[in-house]
Order: sequence, then structure tokens, then C-alpha cells
Amino acid sequence: MRDINLKATEHFEAVARLGSVTRAAAELGVSPSAVSQQLKTLEAQFGVRLFRREKRRLVLTQDGERLFQTTTQAFAALRNARDAISRQRDMRSLVLRVSPSFGVRWLGSRIAGFSAQNEDWNIRVDATPEFSAFETETVDFDLRYGLGRWEGLVVEPVMQDYVLPLCSPAYLARFDDPVAQLAQARLIDSAKALYRWDVWLAAQRLSLPEVGYPFRFDRSSMAIEMARQGGGVALDSAALCLGELERGELVPFAPALPVMVFPAYWFVAPERHLTRRIVRRFRDWIGSEAQAHEARVQAVLERQCRLVAASPEQMAQAT
Repeated sequence: MRDINLKATEHFEAVARLGSVTRAAAELGVSPSAVSQQLKTLEAQFGVRLFRREKRRLVLTQDGERLFQTTTQAFAALRNARDAISRQRDMRSLVLRVSPSFGVRWLGSRIAGFSAQNEDWNIRVDATPEFSAFETETVDFDLRYGLGRWEGLVVEPVMQDYVLPLCSPAYLARFDDPVAQLAQARLIDSAKALYRWDVWLAAQRLSLPEVGYPFRFDRSSMAIEMARQGGGVALDSAALCLGELERGELVPFAPALPVMVFPAYWFVAPERHLTRRIVRRFRDWIGSEAQAHEARVQAVLERQCRLVAASPEQMAQAT
């Protein structure tokens, strides 16, 4: 191929296809004289005339026609290959759906790390409580918060939850005996959490004259932030607020009472989606990230609290 002038061949193909040096020059973005010079170069290389002029028109010679048939097929094949590669590049997309608080407080700070390892891929994350309808939606997998009971799908645990009452140090300082004075605390309710105050109170064999919620949020991220600001006590996930715990911005409200531990975050997908290498790669990556995160959560909590696995009976009460 080194003895073929590809640039001159490209100019020849454009002139032969368009029937005009001027139109070929416009398509190629060069001057007509540059096109004419490339045609002369190619004719000199082959030692034949490729065009003849007939009444101010360029007409292919027999040799020119033979070369054009070959080059037009070759360039068409190259264009098809280019378009196919472009389409394939556009198809390099990973689409996932994630529970909002898990997405904002956990995945959001880590997804750049995965992207850096997979720079050729476009990644779309939808943070929504709605589960994917895999038969009708273009979603590769879900990262779901729940009990893991989804029939007909591959369901793999990603991370456990660690649920306990949390508040700011300043709020905790108001109480001499937090367990005995729990009825006086302002309870913050995470309305969509699996493990809510009624289940937790029953598990601890505690009863309150009346369970009221001055604050109720449908996102754990908002309940955690309210607790951090000193608004009350949130029964929520240590896995989602590890940074605040490590910095001392949140503390256990009642360290004497156990932390309830249970699987809560899941990788969910149709089995056929696991044939995509990028999906398997993400599954392995998030498993490794979650394992490291859990080790940090346990290290923080074990210094102050006792970890207890939630029983099946307690989880049966979860909504």
C-alpha cells in the first residue's frame, strides 16, 4: 500500500463520483487547483490518463473507470466501517438506577473512580425510588434498597445496613440518660426506611407513651442532615453517614443499645444483562468498594456500640 498515493486516490474518487473538480474540492475542503494537482500526481504514478475532457466535462477513461470501480467500493467500505465504529462508540453506555439516598450519599462520591477505570464508557445514573421495568426500559441494572425479594431477577447483596439512633453531639448533651429520656427526644422519621422507629422500639423492648414525629422525610439524606444540624434524633443508616460519624458531627444517641445490622442494598438485574462485560465489571467494582466501606463502618461503631443482626421476625415487620 505504500506505493499507492492514498490522498491522490481520495481526490480522484471524489472527482469521479461528483463529475467535477469544483464540487470535489468543495467536498474535500481544498482548492480546485489542489485537486487538479493530485489528479496529475495519480496519473503520473499509474502512467495512464484517468479522465478526458468532452465538451467541458470530465469523462473517465477505461483505465479511470476500472480504478473508480475499485476505489468507490473501497471508500464505501471505509465509510461503512467508520459509521459502524461510531455507532458502537455511541452504544458504549452503562445505564443504572439507584435509590436516591444511596446514590447521593454513597455512590455519588465513588462513581468517578469507576469512570476513571472505564473512560471509553458513558455512564448514566438515575436516582429514583422507582424500580426498573427491565422488559420495557433501557436500564442495565438497579442498585436497590429493600429486602432482596425480587422474583425472576439476579439479586446479589451489595452492602448491609447499620441502623441506630443518631444525633449531633450538642443535642445529645441535653440528656443525662438518653434511653430513659427517649420520650423527650424529637424523633426524626425516615418514612421510606425499612427499619423505622416502631420496629426498632419493639426490638429494644422499649415503649413510649406516644410516638410522634416532629420531622418526617422521605429521604434518609434529609433525615441525616436534620440530625446533623441538631434537629433531633434520626433512626437511620450509619452506612450512609460514615463521614459525619468519623468527623464527630453525628454520634450514637444511645450507645448502650445495639446497632441493628441487616442486608439492605442489592444489585438487581435480568440474568441476560450479565453477559455484558461492563455490567460484570461494575458488579465486581461495587462489591469491592462496599466491602471496604463496611469495614470502616464497623470499626467506627464497634468502638461505641454493639452490633446485632436483625432477626427474620424483625425484618418481617419492615415495610
